Parts: sequence; C-alpha cells; structure tokens
Amino acid sequence: MSSPIRLKRGEVRYQHIGSPVGRLLLASGEDGLRLIEFEEPWHPAAMDESWEEGDDAVLAATRRQLAEYFAGARRDFDLPLAPHGTAFQLQCWRTLALIPYGETWSYGQMARHLGQPTATRAVGAANGRNPLPIVLPCHRVIGADGSLTGFGGGLPVKKHLLTLEGALQEAPQVQDLFGG
Repeated sequence: MSSPIRLKRGEVRYQHIGSPVGRLLLASGEDGLRLIEFEEPWHPAAMDESWEEGDDAVLAATRRQLAEYFAGARRDFDLPLAPHGTAFQLQCWRTLALIPYGETWSYGQMARHLGQPTATRAVGAANGRNPLPIVLPCHRVIGADGSLTGFGGGLPVKKHLLTLEGALQEAPQVQDLFGG
C-alpha cells in the first residue's frame, strides 16, 4: 500500500455521505473542497487531529451538486476547489476539468494537451492521485484502445460514471470464428 495523501494542516471539516457509487468521504478547508474519497481508495487521505467532523457551506454545496450529478441533472460542478499536489499534478487535474461531460480522452491525448506527449505514464500517475474524483473527472480518461483502465474508485465505479454520462459506446460484437 502506498503512503497516504497528506492535506495541509489547518481546520479541515469532513463528513461521509452515501452515493450510488458507495460511501464517499468529503473534506474541505478554508480554501475550498480538498477531498472526495471512495470507500476503498488507492491513496487514502491521512486524517489527523486537525480534522473535525462537521458541515460547512462547501460541503453542503458539494453534497447538493453530487446529488444533482448522480440524478443526471448536473454536468459541471461549480465549487471552490483546493486540491494539494505537485505542480505537474495540479496541471493534470486542471486539464481533467476540460474534458467535456459525456466524452473521454486517452492518457496520450491528455499528455499531448499538456504539451508533454511522452508523459503518458506520468499523466496516469497524477490522475491516480486526483483528490477530487468525479468533480475533476479522471474517470473520463481511458486507455488508447478504449479500454477502462486505472481508477481509484475501481473499474465498476468508472464504468458506472461513464454510463451515467453516456460516454460508453456499446462494446463491439465478438464474432464466433468457429460458427457456433
């Protein structure tokens, strides 16, 4: 297991909510929404004594907008975002916000958009550390061959989100080569 994502010290409010893709952990600080974490994350956040269970305006807006998204009534999020990461990670996460609802990009397309066409693996690693999945839609990034690959919430959740958005194309029919 890898080391947990560490959020900067300071007052952090958090709460758990139910969703169609399982239980989510939401966390916000004075600078905005810092975390949306799936129930079994690849890179869990490190909660410490500065975290306080509770509610605030950012968490309330996040709950409302996520409910609208899952109901099919919201395509874009309007929240103050405060992800913490390296300069490259932040650049990747900003780029995720450019992928339109209902569309997908490959990791290579994303790397080319960043002006770093050979950084496909680095893009994948940065997306794997995205602290704001769904809102910064890393689920919209797929393999070059159209396959669903690498997602911190698991591939069934990725498939659910892409299906909700209408981004999954029907799988090609497999032809029986032996006429059976």
